[in-house]
Amino acid sequence: MSNGEISIVEVGPRDGLQSEPEILTTDSKVTFVEMAIAAGIRRLEVASFVHPKLVPQMADAEALIEKLPQVDGVSYIGLIMNQRGLDRALATRIHEIGMVVVASDTYNKKNQGVPTNDSVSAWHSISAQAKSAGLRANVMISAAFGCPYEGVVEVDRVVELTKQVIESEPAELGIADSIGVAVPNQVTDLLGRVAEVTGDLPLRCHFHNTRNTGLANAQAAVAAGVTYLDASIGGIGGCPFAPAATGNIPTDDLLYMLDRSGIDTGVSLDRIIETSHWLEAELGRGIPALLPKAGGFPGGQVA
Repeated sequence: MSNGEISIVEVGPRDGLQSEPEILTTDSKVTFVEMAIAAGIRRLEVASFVHPKLVPQMADAEALIEKLPQVDGVSYIGLIMNQRGLDRALATRIHEIGMVVVASDTYNKKNQGVPTNDSVSAWHSISAQAKSAGLRANVMISAAFGCPYEGVVEVDRVVELTKQVIESEPAELGIADSIGVAVPNQVTDLLGRVAEVTGDLPLRCHFHNTRNTGLANAQAAVAAGVTYLDASIGGIGGCPFAPAATGNIPTDDLLYMLDRSGIDTGVSLDRIIETSHWLEAELGRGIPALLPKAGGFPGGQVA
């Protein structure tokens, strides 16, 4: 992938919907995914294999994946936290698994029920099993810039975790600002340090807009040479285990910034805006993204 291209990973169907109070029907989720694909999205995080009592919005993971269209060049990602999640994923038609390792022990215990080191050990086993089953295996270091319980996460901590998780040769390494505390210079510094360890391994960044720095952080990540950026149509979402967490950076707003910067994504902004309007109707309320309100430029306001 050249410096003039960025691949957007659409996380609205998973990270977006998991923190919204409304629970969409499985058929509505299928429509959501189909509209994103029609807009040009080629990788989508569609479900998480977690206990339905903890995240009821994801209770239909298996049923959803069974109903999703199989489209050439389109890959579906399932988020997992542990061995049980992998076992469930392997029984579906998911294409990729994404394992989460949280940079702080307290948050990892809240999110996954075990200390961070236990999740790292689980990742090594899960990666091998997933690859043996023909799945793409990815890992993401979450809360890489800060923890709602422990405060600032030091860069050295993230670099050390990076060294540990890449031993199992993930297809890509994700770095997530799960609670939206990062600012651009931190993104630049951290990604620079991480790249010294990862070399040519593709990097993926996941930003939340909790403190209105998400898009600026995404721009810093682009400048640092990341390959993939996560975003959520309409800017919906958050984390149910992070107090006061708000949505992911909106796919709509991110696309506008990238398009106007001459960076190719292969995704139609107009189609994404249409999807956001559909999503507003499904949820019965407005969404955080600004582009569905303002429209692109040139082009004027969207009706």
